[in-house]
Amino acid sequence: MATVGHNNLNAKLVLLGDMGTGKSSLVLRFVKGQFLEFQESTIGAAFFSQTLAVNDATVKFEIWDTAGQERYHSLAPMYYRGAAAAIIVYDITSSDSFTRAKKWVQELQKQGNPNMVVALAGNKSDLEDKRKVTPEEARVYAEDNGLFFMGTSAKTAANVNDVFYEIAKRLPRAQPAQNPAGMVLVDRPAEGSRAASCCS
Repeated sequence: MATVGHNNLNAKLVLLGDMGTGKSSLVLRFVKGQFLEFQESTIGAAFFSQTLAVNDATVKFEIWDTAGQERYHSLAPMYYRGAAAAIIVYDITSSDSFTRAKKWVQELQKQGNPNMVVALAGNKSDLEDKRKVTPEEARVYAEDNGLFFMGTSAKTAANVNDVFYEIAKRLPRAQPAQNPAGMVLVDRPAEGSRAASCCS
């Protein structure tokens, strides 16, 4: 969930998608500005944090980069439960990874936070000549399912920061409770200087 303090927002964000789609590379590019040509597969999940200034607020992302291998799928709910945002990543050169991304969307719609901000990231946009999933197909799917779509490349850094900034802008700002449950005591000044007595 997203918690708010004086214009400070802490937001749990989870990355989901198939193995090899570039989830870890996206996070590494966003958090450290680095890209590794040969990234080790994530085991379980990895944790990162990064702070952004957006409009009048500071957003601190607590980022969970989940493993894409099928054997770790059962662990995913532990990471997306209570998340304020998710980035579902697919590889533009793999139709199978796009199909799998759609399954993640369905799972979040059934079991995730109903107010979750969800981005669909078509990663590896630097491999345009090997593209199997068109941006239009992804954009239409995203719009039909209440997500926003962005093509990204962790290698060239294209739209990497933008996807996180867009999520930060869309996060609901927590509003103070209008009518808190329970009794509200109001401190009223005494009328005049008269002391309270039983028989005056």
